[in-house]
Amino acid sequence: MAERGARLLVADDNKVNRLLLTRSLELQGHRVSSAENGRVALEMLRAESFDLVLLDMEMPELDGFGVLEQMVGDHKLRDIPVIVTSSLEGLQDIVRCIELGADDYLNKPVNPVLLKARINSSLEKKRLRDQQKDLVKRFATSEVADDMEQSGFALGGRRVQATVMFSDIRGFTSLVESQPPEETIELLNTYYTLMFDAITGHGGVVNQMIGDGLMAIFGAPQPLDAAPLAAVRAAQDMVEMIALFNVERVGLDKAPIRIGIGVASGEVVAGYTGTQQRATYTCIGDTVNLAARLEAHTKEAGRGILVDGATHAALGGQLPLELLGDVVFKGKALAVPVFAVKTQAQA
Repeated sequence: MAERGARLLVADDNKVNRLLLTRSLELQGHRVSSAENGRVALEMLRAESFDLVLLDMEMPELDGFGVLEQMVGDHKLRDIPVIVTSSLEGLQDIVRCIELGADDYLNKPVNPVLLKARINSSLEKKRLRDQQKDLVKRFATSEVADDMEQSGFALGGRRVQATVMFSDIRGFTSLVESQPPEETIELLNTYYTLMFDAITGHGGVVNQMIGDGLMAIFGAPQPLDAAPLAAVRAAQDMVEMIALFNVERVGLDKAPIRIGIGVASGEVVAGYTGTQQRATYTCIGDTVNLAARLEAHTKEAGRGILVDGATHAALGGQLPLELLGDVVFKGKALAVPVFAVKTQAQA
């Protein structure tokens, strides 16, 4: 980042200091903006994208301590490196700056060689943090990545009301045996592309993919209005997408595929499970188990989408459902009312 020039913000109430520091940094190849006090600096940080802040402590309207306090409390700003440049020399003030998140502290007048080294070091640390964020977003959903960025990572969970979906391809084992593995991988990649679009398009989060099966959550890690309706709408879109995909497969002289989807609503415990070295965001509870049982029951019921009584109640008649009767599932003491969702393309 430092090699190609970074976007820097200089916050200092002394105009001469701002001009001289800006000129010096621009000669190093950086793009520099300046602010005459802490209030203006925060406004600029929230309106534009900066790689690093050079922050004076003694400023009118809002001093450097106030800027640091607001930056550390804002998840969009707290990872921006801050180098404090100040005439304050007391150890207590230096410690306070570091505790508030400053990356470094340099006394005025600032040695230009030392300042250049500290800037390059801070920018390198930011580059590594940005790479880490990109990796998280690549291997986790955007919702989970945002949750980790805002709340931090910690093993454990919390009780939430959510809707859980399970889906898989029927007869997948036989399909795998009848075609080359490269064709199976291509099929799965296409399948997941379509399913992800339908699920995320309605606010769901895909948190597990095992072979041809997937699990999605609606209402966690972020709350979602009308999660049961969103989940069922997503399921309808999934079935309809598969129907359109099958037109293409049949045209290529390939066997059509069918999917089964189970949806259940209720309380779950959602959070990160695993170890500090390897963890995943998921949810557990009776609602999760029921959604999995409903998905498996689609084969016996001969329907593409099945939902439980809680989901049916939450829909309030907004979608056409058919009561198939009460079913006793494995692990359940009482029978569960099962409803089939009508779609334009029944699986």
